Amino acid sequence: MAEAVFTDQNFPQDVLKSGVPVVVDFWAPWCGPCRMVSPTIEELAKEYAGKVVVGKMNVDENTNTAGQFGVMSIPTVMIFKNGKPVKSVIGAQGKEAYKKMIDEALAA
Repeated sequence: MAEAVFTDQNFPQDVLKSGVPVVVDFWAPWCGPCRMVSPTIEELAKEYAGKVVVGKMNVDENTNTAGQFGVMSIPTVMIFKNGKPVKSVIGAQGKEAYKKMIDEALAA
């Protein structure tokens, strides 16, 4: 499954009301580190299909949600579970760091 695309409009339904954990990559097209993380996020979407939803939110186009959750630096990857952010990491990370974060959220 490909990664989801989140917007200010679909975020409440697709993320906050999701029955499974949701990984949100807050990014922007002009952000070099965001572009470096993008292939990893795509791989995670495939690897965790059926267990978590993985998607991206362009912070330039969706300022309300980014502001609501205090996203000040990008890339920020945040995991939501039961409508609340449970884990987040700022800056480009390796795939293993993201996997550890997702696995911990699934186990909690």
